[in-house]
Amino acid sequence: MADPRGFLTVRERQLPQRRPVPVRIKDWREVYEEQERGELQRQAGRCMDCGIPFCHQGCPLGNLIPEWNDLARKGEWDDGIERLHATNNFPEFTGRLCPAPCESACVLGISQDPVTIKQVELRTIEEAFEAGTVVPEVPERLTGKTVAVIGSGPAGLAAAQQLTRAGHTVAVYERADKPGGLMRYGIPEFKMEKSVLDRRLEQMTAEGTRFRCGTEVGKDITGEQLRQRYDAVLLATGATVPRGLPVEGGDLDGVVQAMDYLPDANRVALGETVEDQILATDKDVVIIGGGDTGADCLGTAIRQGARSITSLEIMPQPGSSAHPLTRGRRTPCCSVSRAPTRRAATGSTPPAPSRCSPTSRARCARCGSSRSSAPRPAASRRSRAPSGRSPRSWCCSRWASSAPRARASSSSWSWRPTTAPTSRATGPTSPTSRACSSPATRGAVSR
Repeated sequence: MADPRGFLTVRERQLPQRRPVPVRIKDWREVYEEQERGELQRQAGRCMDCGIPFCHQGCPLGNLIPEWNDLARKGEWDDGIERLHATNNFPEFTGRLCPAPCESACVLGISQDPVTIKQVELRTIEEAFEAGTVVPEVPERLTGKTVAVIGSGPAGLAAAQQLTRAGHTVAVYERADKPGGLMRYGIPEFKMEKSVLDRRLEQMTAEGTRFRCGTEVGKDITGEQLRQRYDAVLLATGATVPRGLPVEGGDLDGVVQAMDYLPDANRVALGETVEDQILATDKDVVIIGGGDTGADCLGTAIRQGARSITSLEIMPQPGSSAHPLTRGRRTPCCSVSRAPTRRAATGSTPPAPSRCSPTSRARCARCGSSRSSAPRPAASRRSRAPSGRSPRSWCCSRWASSAPRARASSSSWSWRPTTAPTSRATGPTSPTSRACSSPATRGAVSR
């Protein structure tokens, strides 16, 4: 049973701190620092253990989220990793790379910020590795059946591990020189260090899974040969064929695909030597696409010392009220809507709330009503209810989901070195200071 008052006593969502920007752009280590254990356990205690946990539906794996949230809250990490591994072979991968649709489905997100499910998942597996409880699970007996798995990405590795533990003899075929698929050469080191991948591969090798790297199926070995050699063949290949833009100039020199740019950068970050590497050093870079791949290219170009970077994205700028991930959600205190409020209509403009202050009051972008973290009495909620609407809520932001959606327009952001003021912590920052500009916002920002 979860803490019945956890979400009432801990209302603020706390995430791990990022390493300082001037520090992290100088290396390829992961961006986030380790979160303090007590703070993470308090965040896990915010889970309400819902009767119908919609986080199960939001998670593609069907993770038993309320169960290991409560076990993490109580510090029972051994039981927590057992429940986590029941549905997820590699929580150390998903805890770093997954976009966390479970948090978007969290019921607590209706009235507060959702539970930090992704961080609880990551901390649970890291605690297990530190305690030495993640050990090879060698099958007691072999079935005598053989299976070939083509592709060593997340799907191929998960299938290979399950089949090996069932007693089958499994061989994983990978055309690259090392297993891991896009996790090896597509995901930058600053998102997931490859030591995380290697320690899991060591466990799989100890369990009996065999890896055949540097072998391209269809060229080095045919499908018919695989069917003759193995009892079953599992296809778990990725999609490495690039998708270009059918526009004039798309084939000019200097226009490259992400998967022609990122793998070489990842190899160099791991200490390998790459001939004719594509570098962004001292170049003006334009990135078309602002998704995960675009962000990977952005971070890589920054670390390579690009002169300027412009990101072109068809969706609105993240964090804006028009963005689909923030539309209809409670606005965090550090990005409160600046829409006209009721007080502003009378000629006086209310002072802006302090950035990330726990006592700041977010204002509804539609009616201007302010909302603090403390619950309002039921009578007050009824008296403040908009006319013609249900008295269940005193603020019309509850009906934001039914409001007409703003049409997404193209946005762009530019990154460039600037001359920044002297910092008390780091002194003059010249190349390590960055600025962001967009059609809506101009000026230096800090992350």
